[in-house]
Formats: sequence, C-alpha cells, structure tokens
Amino acid sequence: MIRFVFRLVRLLNMALPSRRSLILENLALRQQLAVYKRNAKRPRLRQTDRLFWVWLSRCWSDWRSVVDIVQPKTVIGWHRQGFRRYWRWKSRQRGRKSGRPRVAREVRVLIRTMKQANPLWGAPRIHGELLKLGFEISERTISRLLPKTRQPPSQSWRVFLANHARDLVALDFFTVPTISFRILYVFVVLAHERRRVVYFNVTANPTAFWTGQ
Repeated sequence: MIRFVFRLVRLLNMALPSRRSLILENLALRQQLAVYKRNAKRPRLRQTDRLFWVWLSRCWSDWRSVVDIVQPKTVIGWHRQGFRRYWRWKSRQRGRKSGRPRVAREVRVLIRTMKQANPLWGAPRIHGELLKLGFEISERTISRLLPKTRQPPSQSWRVFLANHARDLVALDFFTVPTISFRILYVFVVLAHERRRVVYFNVTANPTAFWTGQ
C-alpha cells in the first residue's frame, strides 16, 4: 500500500508542471501581451524585450512552447549576436591602434637603396644588415617592401615533356609467371617519343649489379 502511494505521488509530480515552469510561462505570456497592447499596428520589440527573451531562453528549457510574437530562431539569433558583440568588446585593444605598426619612411627608402646597390641580396641578407644597424624589423616585412621584379614565366610540365621527349626514357620492372611456376623479372627501357623499346632483359634473380649494368 505504501509503495502504491509513493508511486501515485511520483506520477502526479510528473504529470503536473512545476511551480517554476508555471511562473516562467506566466511571465512570458504577460510580456507578449504587454508588447501587443502598445499603440502600433505592428508592435516593435525594444532592446529590453530582446534581452528578456534571451534571458528566458537561457533559464527555461520549454520557452519555445509559449513564444508567439517572434520565431524561436530569432531569439537564438539575438543571443548569438549579443555573444559576438560581447567578445568583440572583450578582445578589443585598449589604448592601441589595430593592425601592425607602420614602417618609417627612411627605413623603406634604406631597404630599396640596399636592394638597388646589391641586386643579389634577398630579404634574409638585408634583414641581417639592418639588425647590425640597430633597426628592429622582421624579415617578412622586408620581403613585402622589396620592389617586385618581373621574371619570365616558367614552362609548364606539358611543355617541358614536349620539348624534351626525344631525350626522355622510362624504366620499369615487371614480373612474368611461367608455366613451371617460376617468376621471371623483366627490365625494360622505353623511349618517350615513340614508346619504342630501347632495351630489355630478363632474369630469375635480379640484383643491384645486374640492374646497374
């Protein structure tokens, strides 16, 4: 009998909503009713209204069942927007300008002068020389400030093969099983120009000396 009473009480607690849920549901409905009562054809939500729904979505899991004035995804979008704004404010640089500091004009002129006087010098060599003179500047910045020199475009792999096809050969090993269950190793050399067999040889025991000759 006592077990039956405890089981009945548990079922009643599961069936009836909790007092906290009723309070939050009543608060959500009252807030929407206050918005609808405003003197406007289409009620406009204020910042306080958005903050209310963001707060309600964080402390009540069943808030979607009572929201009617906006879509639930709109409330989630408000929360994400506030999250981005908060961390943008949190990560701002206080008292400092954003971005990397500008390089002084005399340093830029010095880098270009050194490059013109020494055409073979690259960014690493110029960086070392500037460090000797007491200038604190990164090698990447020097590479960015160096004048760009136009270089002839390199030929593609297809053009390279077309120009040197007569001088290129392909080497390969492959195996051939015989009727007596032996394995023969075939070494073949093919010319790329006409796919012509230049040389081939067969052995049952390939070695490095046999291949190298």
